[in-house]
Amino acid sequence: MLAIYKREMRAYFTSPIGYIYIAAYLAVSGFLFSMFTVQAVIGGSDTDLAMYFTIMIFVFAVIIPLLTMKSLSEERKMKTEQLLLTAPVSLPAMITAKFLAAYTMFAGTYLISCLDYYVLFRYAPDALTVPNLRATLIGYSIAILLLGGAFVAVGLFVSSLTENQITAVIGTMAILMASLLCAFLNQYIDVYAVRAVLSWLSIFSRFTNFTFGMFDYAALLYYISIMFIFLFLTVRVYEKRRWS
Repeated sequence: MLAIYKREMRAYFTSPIGYIYIAAYLAVSGFLFSMFTVQAVIGGSDTDLAMYFTIMIFVFAVIIPLLTMKSLSEERKMKTEQLLLTAPVSLPAMITAKFLAAYTMFAGTYLISCLDYYVLFRYAPDALTVPNLRATLIGYSIAILLLGGAFVAVGLFVSSLTENQITAVIGTMAILMASLLCAFLNQYIDVYAVRAVLSWLSIFSRFTNFTFGMFDYAALLYYISIMFIFLFLTVRVYEKRRWS
């Protein structure tokens, strides 16, 4: 398992994918942070962290598929998946190693982007920052790390279904965008049962409680469940392929 993890991490930095992801993430994150927080402080108004993180969630739905698009689809295309299927490691361990490699890239890049928060603590007067800023940022960070894990698991599953990386990217984006937009469709639906189902399915609606500095155990269980379900489905895809 460790060998596969190291191999995947090395692959991100021996190809342009890892550098493109990090550069795109930090560039977009820095620009949005400047627009919604730094310029707000300079203009003498409150920072709009909620808008910044809301937009970043949709950015994740676009750039996280870059991390997962080749994790399994390239193995199938290059005919190297047979080596993985016959390697002395279990399928769950192999899938987990690939998941952890992609998640390490995501979480590591997010932690680097957290250096931007120093600007708020260093330069924003207390009167201009949101109440309990430290607790709020911790809540956002926990939610982002959980949500990112769910996104990576979805991307890994889609990557296991195809050998075309473009198809993997588009398929992952479609699923992630649909799960995010569920919450926004509720206001246009009059049937309570349908609204309740959409709210339950929505990844975005689970994010909101963390933004108030609250640790939501139900949301924690939800995100962990999403990761487990899609990683389990990925394992099942490979189990079926092994015996077909």
